[in-house]
Amino acid sequence: MFTTPLEPPSISRTLVQKSVDDDLTTNKPTHNFVTCIYRVKLGDIFCDITVTWAKTLISHTLYITVENPEEENHYTCKIDLKTWQFWGKKGLKTFTVAEKRVDVFWDLRSAKFTSSPEPNSDYYVAMVSREEVVLLLGDQKNEALRRTKSRPSLEDASLVHKKEIVFAKKCFCTKTTLGQDKKEHSIIIESSLNGPGNETIVVDDFPVQILWDVHDWLYNSNHSGVGIFVFRRVEDENELGSNHLEAEDFGKSFWDVFEEQPSCMGFCHFLYAWKTE
Repeated sequence: MFTTPLEPPSISRTLVQKSVDDDLTTNKPTHNFVTCIYRVKLGDIFCDITVTWAKTLISHTLYITVENPEEENHYTCKIDLKTWQFWGKKGLKTFTVAEKRVDVFWDLRSAKFTSSPEPNSDYYVAMVSREEVVLLLGDQKNEALRRTKSRPSLEDASLVHKKEIVFAKKCFCTKTTLGQDKKEHSIIIESSLNGPGNETIVVDDFPVQILWDVHDWLYNSNHSGVGIFVFRRVEDENELGSNHLEAEDFGKSFWDVFEEQPSCMGFCHFLYAWKTE
């Protein structure tokens, strides 16, 4: 668990803004979401799979998008989690990616939720290709393997990116794996205005770089709005001295590098912390 105090960082608000969705930074979002991007091997190709859990006052939906690098068209599977039909929370959808059959199985009938739109426990979502489970979400691994009648993939899916919104008045809490298998770490952000503006800490013998933009918290009349935080696990310690990740250059370089070459940045967890009044 790591807790981060804050002070006004010397970063460019304008440059950060250009690479962040407008609805996340300028207006209070009408929905809550968690998005994860996984790199998955389907046969002899690697695909990026985007998984988004989204919730509004009237809907709760899971979106799974498969991006095939060899094609322009992407397939999106939409699963309604707020259906009044109990049996609608367990199902199967089939589609084709690069001439390969892909099956998505899910069972969310007993899923437990907290404040996040992503389930906390008692569920599974499994993607199967060629009798291998290439992506498995949730804690019911054995149930998923029995139902799909498939074996685990020899090459595990890797989490390369996570983005989420958290709402709170003062203390923001979430969890991150920092790109590691299943092992979770707690993140607690308190909006006290003191401490350094950019930090590198050590978690499980790996340096983790933390960058943030809390412009709205500092300069809005009621000190509300969004704070943007990035938690990045650094695989190569030589990167810690590179200029493009320094706090004073956060806007014009970190986002540019991430947009142009996200794979070179390694795992990043983006947290949009919306402070409510």
